[in-house]
Amino acid sequence: MTLLAAIPSPTQGVWEIGPLPLRAYAFCIIAGIVVACWLSERRWVARGGAPGDVLDIAVWMVPFGIVGGRLYHVLTTPEPYFGEGGDPLRAFAIWEGGLGVWGAIALGALGAWIGCRRRGIPLPAFGDALAPGIALAQGIGRLGNWFNNELYGKATDLPWALTIHRWDASAGRALTGEDGQPLVLGTFHPAFLYELLWDVGVAVLVIWADRRFRLSHGRAFALYVAAYCAGRLWIEMLRIDTAEHFFGLRLNVFTSLVVGLLAVAYLVWQRGRPREEITRGAEAAGRPHSRQRAAEPATTPAAEQASTSPDEDPGPSPSR
Repeated sequence: MTLLAAIPSPTQGVWEIGPLPLRAYAFCIIAGIVVACWLSERRWVARGGAPGDVLDIAVWMVPFGIVGGRLYHVLTTPEPYFGEGGDPLRAFAIWEGGLGVWGAIALGALGAWIGCRRRGIPLPAFGDALAPGIALAQGIGRLGNWFNNELYGKATDLPWALTIHRWDASAGRALTGEDGQPLVLGTFHPAFLYELLWDVGVAVLVIWADRRFRLSHGRAFALYVAAYCAGRLWIEMLRIDTAEHFFGLRLNVFTSLVVGLLAVAYLVWQRGRPREEITRGAEAAGRPHSRQRAAEPATTPAAEQASTSPDEDPGPSPSR
């Protein structure tokens, strides 16, 4: 006896309030960003960083990540935009779904590097604090794929199969038949749910390993990448949505394999290194850490003169 005939999917992902469309996909992405910033802030401060650093760097990281995610999606899935019958302008319709994780991480890392450099923070240390938050953000973002009736796998009749409707991406709702009922495409593996659960597991793994082994110098981030790639590899093999293929396999299969192996190699290369001081990068760059700047009192020439002990010989005076 099955508990579920199939997991239902929403028949609508957009709600109109006057001229303002409220899109579930956008809300899920925003919710993921908020959770990632909250968790990363807690981890960063606990590791010795200054409060507010994460939000300041996120100002650079988030826009870069969104642009990178969209570019990767469009370049690796060009048919809906530049193929026969495609619409190039839809490449800008990010609200319809379509953010590639690898592009988001690549350009997001560039934005984080800019933000870290401006604040004198070592990027690997910041990445270690950020890693589990990114995994949770990805998982929450996958709920947006559920609302958009996308990111599903091969057809199946398993108890946890996902019902997918025939979808009008531009309108953000299911197509309906003559009777006004949503048209059902079939039931499929809920790839979005598999990845959501895997992402939560990755976040828990990174937090545990970081506490157990005191990961540093980018190792927590590398562990996140390696663990995520392991899950993405088998989930990608289930997916049947449009994608570029090489040697009969989806492009993201090769990406997951290569990036995952590089992450493992980095973990091995950096093994055994002690956790660094967060302020070390700022000091090496010749700039005090933001928390140091806030803690240090302003020094004036008068204060410096007053700090000189009366018993100390100030040296010969220029007037002598």
